[in-house]
Amino acid sequence: MLIILNLFVYSLNDKILKNIIEESLLLVISISRRLIISEELILNEIENNKEEFITFLKEIIQTNSYNPPGNEKNIAIKIGNYLKDVGIDAQIFEYDDNRANLIATLNDNFEYKNLLFNGHMDVVPPGSEEDWKYPPLSAFIKRNKYMYGRGTTDMKGGLAAMVCSLKLLKRLKINLKGNLILNAVADEEMGGTGTEWSINNPLKSRKIDFTIIGEPTALKPLPIAMMVGERGRMVVKVTTNGISTHASWPFMGKNAIYIMSNIIQNLDRLDDYIPSVEPPLSVEKLKKLIAQSFPSYEIFEKIYNEQVMLQNVLMALTRFTKSLTIIKGGIKDNVVPDKCEAYIDFRLLPGQKVESIIDALKKIIEKDLNYHIRIDENDKKHENIVDLEIVQVSEPSYWRDWESSKDLSNLKSIIDEIFKVSSYFMIYPASADGHYIRNSGFCKNTILFGPGNGSTAHSIDENIELSDYINAIKVYSLFAYKFLKK
Repeated sequence: MLIILNLFVYSLNDKILKNIIEESLLLVISISRRLIISEELILNEIENNKEEFITFLKEIIQTNSYNPPGNEKNIAIKIGNYLKDVGIDAQIFEYDDNRANLIATLNDNFEYKNLLFNGHMDVVPPGSEEDWKYPPLSAFIKRNKYMYGRGTTDMKGGLAAMVCSLKLLKRLKINLKGNLILNAVADEEMGGTGTEWSINNPLKSRKIDFTIIGEPTALKPLPIAMMVGERGRMVVKVTTNGISTHASWPFMGKNAIYIMSNIIQNLDRLDDYIPSVEPPLSVEKLKKLIAQSFPSYEIFEKIYNEQVMLQNVLMALTRFTKSLTIIKGGIKDNVVPDKCEAYIDFRLLPGQKVESIIDALKKIIEKDLNYHIRIDENDKKHENIVDLEIVQVSEPSYWRDWESSKDLSNLKSIIDEIFKVSSYFMIYPASADGHYIRNSGFCKNTILFGPGNGSTAHSIDENIELSDYINAIKVYSLFAYKFLKK
């Protein structure tokens, strides 16, 4: 194209016009070269500093931030120290005992585009450490390919990649109009209060144009995905109260386990009372989206029909689900129990409301079964009293017009190029902090994308492929550069 344009210029007789066009061509060539050089510079810098980035991830994995209790301040200090040597002064917002949120920025100008990187610093406890092949805080590297440890996938891998991306762009001193904001948060594993607090306080006045949350989004053997929505989660503790007595004359008491059993057996009636909601993406739509990462739809269809796990994942993404996860009752084998506790895990589709689920549960207990739900501590008028407690809530959310986003399309192109795959779009099967950012109107253009196989999250011997981690740094850095340079 440039050769043709040059031939056209030299064929012109008008010297003034010729000079103008020549200068314009030189400008275009110069800009193109700077663009190529900047992208190559970023990728080369990442390749040349891989060991530094892996060492930083290792330090983060070896730092205890189990939640409960949290201890996220330990991680915040490590991040702050790591960014300090390139002149980034991270703000650490302490609260409670050794807990904190962190904000760091590429520059001090927020007048143009602002890109937000969000990631949580807390991880779930490891469980029985004797069951781990490699200690959960060891960050053991196997065959220079995998790193093992609690949080490698969920989500210290994604968080560390974001931190490294911010440091890299600062170190290279590339002139960018916009700003990159890093928000490392506490308490995602127990409710997401860190993200909620951050967007309602230090970030409240910032206009955010695009947000990436670094949760792991590879569901292997499928390639890495971009999540444009997430299901909601609500955990409800149900306590039934009976009357204890000696097991030899059970009719003298009231068995709390029998009351609980009656409630459990009627849980399927919830569907009769909950307003119907269409999933944002049907099974067929999800199949078409995922199939884009396969050579053909026919090949995907064949694999889909053979893979029960894949069928179940898509089924879960398109319906409301409930799971009885914990039940406790009784104190001794010869005592009729006066108390029984059960925990129910509800997963909500985008568009469903927590209130409607609770209302439906109340109708089953009070209307259908004629039990009484306690209103307050002084409510002791009825024999069959049931206590309801919402233990945890994470609302569902969805980016409605994601398909028309050019920025998202650009991100996909970068991911495909760096990871050498054909990525796809999907709904996150679990819950995450995206709903705080989308549903509040803070930034609807929010996605989840990060390194790590989601199936290893919260599991024994959790691990991450180091190549995925390095590739995530490349994707975050290139996207930030392209997004913020204009």
